[in-house]
Amino acid sequence: MNFRMIKRLSRRFLLLGLAAAMGLPPVPAEAAKRAKKSSKKAAFSSTLLNNAPPKAHALDGVVDEQEVLLTEALWSRLRELPPQKRPRVGLVLGGGGARGLAHIGVLKVLEQEKVPIDLVVGTSVGALVGALYTAGLPTSDIERIGQEIGWDSLTDLSTARLVKLLVTESLLSTERMEEYVGRYIGDKQFADLKTSFACVAADLKTGEQIIIREGSVALAARASATMPGMFQPVHYRHRLLVDGGVVNNVPVDVAKVLGVDIILCVNLPANFSKYNVSNVFMTLTQALYIQGQMISQERLSQADVVITPKVGDVTALELWKSQECIEAGIVAARESIPQIRKTLVKKFFERWVADADGKKAGK
Repeated sequence: MNFRMIKRLSRRFLLLGLAAAMGLPPVPAEAAKRAKKSSKKAAFSSTLLNNAPPKAHALDGVVDEQEVLLTEALWSRLRELPPQKRPRVGLVLGGGGARGLAHIGVLKVLEQEKVPIDLVVGTSVGALVGALYTAGLPTSDIERIGQEIGWDSLTDLSTARLVKLLVTESLLSTERMEEYVGRYIGDKQFADLKTSFACVAADLKTGEQIIIREGSVALAARASATMPGMFQPVHYRHRLLVDGGVVNNVPVDVAKVLGVDIILCVNLPANFSKYNVSNVFMTLTQALYIQGQMISQERLSQADVVITPKVGDVTALELWKSQECIEAGIVAARESIPQIRKTLVKKFFERWVADADGKKAGK
């Protein structure tokens, strides 16, 4: 038996120990037989198709299959545990204008799969969706809101107002955005939320990243999603705040600082080459998101799982493509579920081993 085999068997026995400690039954013998049979078939197929030798040991496939079964069993138990007994999970919702409606699809899948979420950090549209979710709105209601939303709901954007902007240099307002969020969550303060929440904005005077975690949730979400150049900055505690995407479009680092063990990040990169930059609004939004995308790469590497819905062809302004974005979020989240499960179980497993080692050392 080679070293790789010994290592994998050791991991399996540790998983078995963890499963036993959690009161889970061992992997059934019938499942092990199926795994062994599957392993032999795979080895034979490999020989025929690739002209390559079969695996060194038939037990390889059994170990793989039993690890999968154990991981599934541990996952079903882990997701029911209270936060203090499992890894804390943070969800980062990035900016992207209309593309951010994909966040709704991601949230639907995470809710269906009972993935525990202990903290949400949002920028721009991620802050708007995050505010609704952490306030306790069902994802079905958030989906309906996303399908009905339009720019007239969020701003006073209109042809007449754009003409006034160009002639008088009077910026547009996002007050309707705050009112719109407030219509669904009321005058909730951060302390009233069902899930911990933070949103990111930029201080227009200093260029600082501002992490908002107290006060009015609707006002904070509005500040995080107020695009500079077109809309009036939001006054917040002696500061002038604008869209958080200016400084941090995927605030993975913020989630890390706030003390979660695992970070799931929804990233919404755009395919700028396909956009027709035909007006002032499109030019400003494209410039903002190009900058945000450039500074996001390093932060994305800090996330444990990055979920990337395929919405690159949707511009920031195309709110009418809400269903397309929501469905793209569902697809991307479904594809990421195996990785999410494996990551949570692995982190839980590491903590269990560390706790066991600590108890031994204390004896």
